[in-house]
Amino acid sequence: MAAAARAAAPLAALLLLLTIAAVPPPAEAHVQIGAYNKTCPQAEDIVLKEMTAILAKSPNLAGPVLRLFSVDCFVGGCEGSILLDSTASNTAEKDSPLNQGVGGYQVVDAIKAKLEAACPGVVSCADTLALAARDSVRLTKGPFIPLPTGRRDGNRSVAADVAPNSPPPGATIADIIALFANKFNLTAKDLAVLSGAHTIGRARCSTVSPRLYNLGGRNGASDPTLDGNYTATLRGQCKPGDNATLVDLDPPTPTTFDTDYYTLVAGNRGLLSTDAALLLDPATSAYVAAQANATSPDQFFADFAASFVAMSRLGVLTHHKGEIRQVCSKVNPPAPTSTNAGAAAGRSYHTAGLALITTLAVALLM
Repeated sequence: MAAAARAAAPLAALLLLLTIAAVPPPAEAHVQIGAYNKTCPQAEDIVLKEMTAILAKSPNLAGPVLRLFSVDCFVGGCEGSILLDSTASNTAEKDSPLNQGVGGYQVVDAIKAKLEAACPGVVSCADTLALAARDSVRLTKGPFIPLPTGRRDGNRSVAADVAPNSPPPGATIADIIALFANKFNLTAKDLAVLSGAHTIGRARCSTVSPRLYNLGGRNGASDPTLDGNYTATLRGQCKPGDNATLVDLDPPTPTTFDTDYYTLVAGNRGLLSTDAALLLDPATSAYVAAQANATSPDQFFADFAASFVAMSRLGVLTHHKGEIRQVCSKVNPPAPTSTNAGAAAGRSYHTAGLALITTLAVALLM
């Protein structure tokens, strides 16, 4: 019995080794806090330094950068596709009619250039945008959000992908909640919380004019759910046909991340129709009321951090998927040898594994 057991032990060990060797090299990773701690430890400090300088000169850029990140995440995932330019053969996401008011691209480009100078080919455009958006919140007196990194950049950006991932014209609050749940696995609370990003930033008159002059296609009709005095104020800012003027989403504190947005929405002074729609669902309406009456922003800040991180994980590309773009507006040039290098690395891994098996097998069977 003892001799049989001793004879079986090497065989069992050999089978274990064969099993381990059959497992391919690690192929999948997830975003994680401090993903650049070893490869570019100064990355997050660089982003914060650049965002601090940018917002010191142009405080109104915080809102566009935050919106740019959400637009990226909700179409194909947080993989930087919104940053890609159109080509002769393809109209990119940024040139979709639904994204004509989106801005902040120059901010990402400037920060990416600094990151490339410090750590060439390490930090993705997707993470550059994610960190810049995170710091837009922090630098406007909002919460600091510990943000997982390690995203890689996608190479698909198609304008036709935008509409299916956006609320359709005339969408109800139920439609928007269903979109969040079915496409993004986010809740009605996430919707109410992430809408709080409208506490900073501005919108074009073209987005609000239908509520002022043409509700339901009726010429001259305004939205009766919009506070009358606020309607008059907005009509003074947005004349009929004005598509260029920018209006503050949160007039009392347009560059401060706070709960004033919810106070405005609760008082029928939400600028966008989607803001007003939050009052039409029990869950989102309750959240608006809670924050409008809160004596501290602490709960909103905690909720926003959680929902922001949940959004930031949508459709991320990691490890072997995607690339690290050199320039955020363009996919990298083809690298024909990369496939051969990858195959060689795979062969090297398996060759080393077989050599290890042979050596250990001989030792175990001696």
